[in-house]
Amino acid sequence: MTHLSMRRRWLGATVLALGAFALGALPAAAQTAWPAKPIRLVVPFTPGGVTDTSARVVADFLGRRLGQQVIVDNKPGASGNIGMVLVKDAAPDGYTLALAFDGTMVINPHVFAKVPFDTLKDYTAIGKIGNATLVLVAHPEASVKTVAELISVSKATAGGLSFGTSGTGGTPHIAGELLKMRTGANLVHVPYKGGGQALTDVVGGSIPLVYTAVAGAHGFVKNGKVRALAVSSATRSSALPDVPTFAEAGVPDFVVDSWVGLLAPAGLPPAIATRLTTELNAVLADPEAREKLRTLGIEATPGTAAQFHGEMARDLARYGPVVKAAGIKIE
Repeated sequence: MTHLSMRRRWLGATVLALGAFALGALPAAAQTAWPAKPIRLVVPFTPGGVTDTSARVVADFLGRRLGQQVIVDNKPGASGNIGMVLVKDAAPDGYTLALAFDGTMVINPHVFAKVPFDTLKDYTAIGKIGNATLVLVAHPEASVKTVAELISVSKATAGGLSFGTSGTGGTPHIAGELLKMRTGANLVHVPYKGGGQALTDVVGGSIPLVYTAVAGAHGFVKNGKVRALAVSSATRSSALPDVPTFAEAGVPDFVVDSWVGLLAPAGLPPAIATRLTTELNAVLADPEAREKLRTLGIEATPGTAAQFHGEMARDLARYGPVVKAAGIKIE
C-alpha cells in the first residue's frame, strides 16, 4: 500500500469517526435545549384565589413565549407551605416553578413555629408578577353595607363576626388583624386552604365576611354574589373603581397590599433563570396580559430577579413585628 493510499484511508476513517461522534452527540445536545417538555407551575392554594387566577394568566402567556405548555398544578395546605416544599424539593431543571404569595413566603416564617423552607435560600427568584389589591367582602344579605356598619355590628354581636381568609398568617389574615387593632372591631378569623374556598362559603352564606384579593373576588362582586366593603390599597382598585379604600371609609392610613411572583428551586442553571426572567417580563409588558391581570386586581410590575429577591428580604423583616403584635402563632 502506497503512502498516499494509507493517508487517504486514515483521512476517511477520521471523517467517519468525527461523523459518528457528532451523531452520537446530537441527542445529548438536544436534551440540553430548554424547554423540551411542558412546565409545571405549582400553586400552593386551591383554585379561585389570587395565586390561582394570576397563575393561569401567566401560564397562558408564558407558555406561548416558551413554546411549551405551562400547566397549573394546585397543591394547597398549611397556608401554602405544602406546595412550596414540593417546589423546594423538585429538580432545579426549569420544569417546576412556583407561584409565590407573600403571605406564604414572608409571613409564614414568623407565624409557624417551624417552617419547612428558607425563603431566601431554598429558591431561585425569577421575578415579581405584581401587587394584588386586597378587598373585604360580605354576603349580600349580611347586615353590613359599609365599614362603619361592620365595626358597629361586630361590636354589638355576641361572639363577633367571622371573616374567612386563604389561611392563617396570610396577608389577608394580617390585614384583618390590623383592622381589629385599629378599629376595635370584633372579628373572628376563619382560615381556609385557599381564597377560593373562603369565597364559596361567603357566597353560600356560611360566613358573613371574607378578606381576600380582588383577583379572586372580582367576578363575584360584579355579578352581585358578594358586596365589596373596601379595598386596603392606598388608592382605589382599577378593577373595582366604585369600591372605596379603607381610608375613604373612615379608617385612615390603613394600607395593606399583597404580591405574587415566580420562583424556582434553588440551583436553577443561570441560563434558564435568565430566560425565565426575560420571558416573564415580556409577558408583564404585553398589553393583553397586563389588562387581564389588572382586571383581576393585579398591577403588573416587571423587574429583575435581584429586585424581587430584595423585596422578599425586606418584607420578611417588616412583617415580623406585625405578626408578634397580633399574637399569631401556629405550633
